[in-house]
Amino acid sequence: MFIDYAEIEVIAGNGGSGCISFRREKHISKGGPDGGDGGRGGDIVFKADSNLSSLLEFRYKKKIKAENGRPGSGALKTGRSGKTVIVKVPQGTIIKDLACGKTLADLNEDGKEIIIAKGGRGGHGNDHYKSPTNQAPRKAEDGRKGESFRLSLELKLLADVGLVGLPNAGKSTMLSVLSDARPKVADYPFTTLIPNLGIVGLRNFKSFVMADIPGIIKGASLGKGLGIQFLKHIQRTRLIIYLIDIFEGKIDETFALLKSELADFDKELAKRPYILVLNKIDLIAKDQLKEILKNRKDKYITFSGVTKAGKDILLKRIEYELHRQK
Repeated sequence: MFIDYAEIEVIAGNGGSGCISFRREKHISKGGPDGGDGGRGGDIVFKADSNLSSLLEFRYKKKIKAENGRPGSGALKTGRSGKTVIVKVPQGTIIKDLACGKTLADLNEDGKEIIIAKGGRGGHGNDHYKSPTNQAPRKAEDGRKGESFRLSLELKLLADVGLVGLPNAGKSTMLSVLSDARPKVADYPFTTLIPNLGIVGLRNFKSFVMADIPGIIKGASLGKGLGIQFLKHIQRTRLIIYLIDIFEGKIDETFALLKSELADFDKELAKRPYILVLNKIDLIAKDQLKEILKNRKDKYITFSGVTKAGKDILLKRIEYELHRQK
């Protein structure tokens, strides 16, 4: 199951208490203070893992707590520190503090990690409190409390190219033709119910990541259809492919609708470089296709997921556009 949002509570470990102790050895009946410090509480660390693809785990794991530090003991022995808890999340996860809405981390690189909640410092033992005027202090410090937060985890997929189109425009078919991804493909609207990623190979061992999101309908930016639930997954892309079913005939209207919905959701996303692709040309006779295209002034690429016509041209154009942005 694909889950891209979760809310959890994290509690770092408390520091251990300092110890009140006095040195007791043979022939030394009244030795000085030797109480050790308490151990530090365990931290909670979040780490990006590219092998993960969903926040499903956090639907059931709502609270994460690190181990407390152990108390100090005599002979100036410091208590054992609590173990750090490493929480692995999908690459592309954004972590926010629910109390204030502040973004604490954007784990957009594999292996990137951050301490979200720091464990409490251990308390001082009574050895810290000895002085010329107080040779036998009976005082020790309690450990400090660990930090705690209520967090939101939001996954935004990392892809170079995003596929945008109406339901049944052929996005999943295109992804399967261009990449090694095998999304569900069928001849009815909303076949794609979750985002799909595919790695597309180019020349000279180069590649890019393409994202296919569920189809957009009018009002998607306001929550209609599958709404904004998945539009966020193309916010990080460098290039947008607007895929339009040429067989339906409403090229300009559809293109304007898609651009409008993206602009309503995120104005910057709508300004991103794009390629207009007219799909399903295999369903139209050649003379009819020429008639449809003869007066078009905008740049476009014709494509067929069935015959793979236009595949090489499209890949070269994508390669050019991505290289141009470096």
